[in-house]
Amino acid sequence: MSQANAFDVSSPLTLPLTMLAVLGSAMLLNEIFERLKQPGLVGQILAGVLIGPAVLGWIAPNDLISVLGELGVMFLLFNVGLHVRSSDLIKTGRIAMLVAVLGVLLPFVAGWSIASLWGEHTTQAIFVGAAMVATSVGITAQVLAAKGLLHQTASKIILAAAVIDDVLGLLILALVSSLARGEVNVLELALTATLAFGFTGVIAMWGRRTMVRVVPKVNRRLLSDEAQFAAAMVFLFVLSALAVYAGVAAIVGAFLAGLALSGSVEKRVLDLTQGVTQLLLPFFLVGIGLHFNLSSLTTWSSASFALAIVTAAVLSKFIACALASYRLGWLHSARVGVGMIPRGEVGMVVAQIGHSMGVIGQTVYDSVVLMSVATTLIAPPLLNLVYKGAGHRAAETSSDVAELGHRR
Repeated sequence: MSQANAFDVSSPLTLPLTMLAVLGSAMLLNEIFERLKQPGLVGQILAGVLIGPAVLGWIAPNDLISVLGELGVMFLLFNVGLHVRSSDLIKTGRIAMLVAVLGVLLPFVAGWSIASLWGEHTTQAIFVGAAMVATSVGITAQVLAAKGLLHQTASKIILAAAVIDDVLGLLILALVSSLARGEVNVLELALTATLAFGFTGVIAMWGRRTMVRVVPKVNRRLLSDEAQFAAAMVFLFVLSALAVYAGVAAIVGAFLAGLALSGSVEKRVLDLTQGVTQLLLPFFLVGIGLHFNLSSLTTWSSASFALAIVTAAVLSKFIACALASYRLGWLHSARVGVGMIPRGEVGMVVAQIGHSMGVIGQTVYDSVVLMSVATTLIAPPLLNLVYKGAGHRAAETSSDVAELGHRR
């Protein structure tokens, strides 16, 4: 699979036809899957497979879909943050940290080991391991938000662990990329780690209490229409940019922005954010499906390698994260394990970097992309299964989370 193509603006029909193909196919398959009692986002990802190079070939991955998709997942995480209290996430801190650390170590070792067993050279094997570590929180967050399950104990642990997981994953990617270039700057990596965790921790702990005081004062001084929504958007992109400068992903900054504004903004802001999210999110989901490609996996060796990578990606993440949260009981630990499975765009980004550096070959690249798409498709139905009936019970309270987090 080649890198995303430049968006062709030579024809005035290109933009509306692209929008029509993505939104139309996503809406159609979303409706079909909802009627089949399956998560609609699975249908939207399969819409990308259908209209992409793997089947109909109408659209290839391009810059327009990539940018709109990135915006979509940023708004999704911002929207999720608006509906979650930072205090609840902080109370899960110890368990979430253990889930994140084990959920990074075991998949990394599994990916590295499998690639080595298949005879791949050390640098390529390390990149495979790095592609398997970070969870795509956007996929799990969308399922939980759609089912109204963000306030469940396991959901809070998943969100907190995924943020930590993302920071750890980006640090591992930085280290692996440095090894591939033959130059490892330990001081730079340590500084990046300090900035990344420091930025995330400060916003998570003090962002909300600061915004509770600041937002009312700002609102009294703004007179334009939808001023509070506009101010929220500015804050969203400020924190997203700062997150990137701090060494973490923009979506982490978007989530932290929502977390900081939680409880401070009017319902109108929530409604407008939800509307923008629904418009842009299909580009993220369809974009994942567009990358589906089996062209280089036609031999027994390549197909078995891809199958081994997918299987290891699912089992290693589930086992590591479920074991890390086993003190919560089997149901909560199963939910956490399943919720951390999807790799989504994260694995594809790592594969793209390795491919562009000439470190990983086409077969390994396609295997990693297949792993990213497969884990993303597998997770939503499994989440439906482990959360079955949860929407009909009262959400756990903050005290429940604290009590579970301190079980011995």
